[in-house]
Amino acid sequence: MSEVLDLTRDLIARRSVTPEDAGCQALIAERLARAGFAVEHLRFGEVDNLWATHGSDGATLVFLGHTDVVPSGPADAWQSPPFEPTVRDGHLYGRGAADMKGAVAAMVLALEHFVASHPQHAGRVALLLTSDEEGPTNLDGVRRVAEAFRVRGERLDWCVVGEPSSKCRLGDLVRVGRRGSLSGTLTVRGVQGHVAYPEKANNPIHAFAPALAELAATRWDEGNAGFPPTSFQVSNLNAGTGATNVIPGELVAQVNFRYSTASTAAELRERTEAALDRHGLDWQVDWNLSGEPFLSPEGGRLREAVLDACRELCGVEPEQSTGGGTSDGRFVAPLGAEVIELGPVNATIHKVDECVAVADLERLPGLYQAICERLLVQGRGASPSPQSRPPAGPREREQGG
Repeated sequence: MSEVLDLTRDLIARRSVTPEDAGCQALIAERLARAGFAVEHLRFGEVDNLWATHGSDGATLVFLGHTDVVPSGPADAWQSPPFEPTVRDGHLYGRGAADMKGAVAAMVLALEHFVASHPQHAGRVALLLTSDEEGPTNLDGVRRVAEAFRVRGERLDWCVVGEPSSKCRLGDLVRVGRRGSLSGTLTVRGVQGHVAYPEKANNPIHAFAPALAELAATRWDEGNAGFPPTSFQVSNLNAGTGATNVIPGELVAQVNFRYSTASTAAELRERTEAALDRHGLDWQVDWNLSGEPFLSPEGGRLREAVLDACRELCGVEPEQSTGGGTSDGRFVAPLGAEVIELGPVNATIHKVDECVAVADLERLPGLYQAICERLLVQGRGASPSPQSRPPAGPREREQGG
C-alpha cells in the first residue's frame, strides 16, 4: 500500500468524533517533528489544535485541515464498519475518508516530501489542524487559534484548506472564496388566547406572515463577479402549545443569510429589522455572525499556483467557485491570508459509506507538494504585494455558526 493510503487508514481507524481528536494529531506531530518541523500543541477547552512549521524567513504557506469527523449514524447501515477503513472497488471507505482525513494525510505526506526535497526552501510551510470543525460552535478550534495568532502577530500569507471541493474528479473545482453566514433567532410576541375568541388574542403567526413574505421576496443585492446574490432562508419556525384550540403567544424562527461582498452583515441586520418594524411586530432578534465573506483575488499568487497545479497534474481546467457552505478558511482570511480550498470529491461526505477514490488519494500529496514548489521554490517565497494581498477582514464575535 502507498504511504498516503496507510496514513489515511490509520487516521480513519481513530474514532475522532467532534471534539475528540483520538490521537490523530499526536501521530501527525510525531511524524512532522521527525521531518524537522517545529510543533506546537494549542489546546483550548476540549479541543486539540496542532501548529507545525518548517522554515522561518519570507512568506508563510499554511495547509489547514481538521481531524474531527461527524458521527457515523447506525453502523449497521454501512457496508463495512465506519471506523474500520476498507478498500473496495478502488475506493477507501470509512468515516472521514473524504472529509477530511484523506486530505490531512495528503498534506502531511506533501510537507514531508517537500522539506526533504528542498531543505533550504524559501519562506515557511506550515500545517494547522483542529478537532473542532464539524461541531456546532467552532469556538475553540481555528477561530480561537486565529485570535491567538492575531495577538502574537503570526503572519500567514497563503492558506490551502483541504476541504473536499471536487465534484466528479480531483481538481475539477476549487473554492476561491466563501460567502458570509449571518444567522438570527427571531422571536415574535403575540397574545395567547382561545381560538374561538381571536378578538381577545394576537396570533404571532398571522402577524409575522406578511413580514416573512416580504423578507423572502426581497432582493438583497445582485451579487458581483465573485459571488451570487445574497440568499435569505428560514431554516426552522415554531409556535403553538401543542393544543389545537390555543392561539400561541410566541413564534420563534431561525433565519440565515448567506451573503456576498456586495452586502455587509450590518446592512442585512438593519434591513431585516426595518421590515419587522414596518409590519408593527413586537419582535426580538439574537444575531450570530459566524463568518464574513472572503475572496482570493483573481491573479493572486496562490490562486494561480493552485490552478496551474490542477491543470498540470490532474489534466482539468478547474471551475472557480465561491459556492457551498462555510469552512475554517473564514477564520484565517481575516488575518490577511489568500485562501483556496482544494480537496477530493465531495459526493459522499457526511453520508453512510463515505469514501474517497484511491487513485485520487494517491495523487493528492503530489498536488499539494506542487503548490508548495510553485510558491516557495519557483517563486522563492516572495511575499504577496500589498496590492495583491487580500485585506484583513473584520473581527468576528466569539460565537459559533
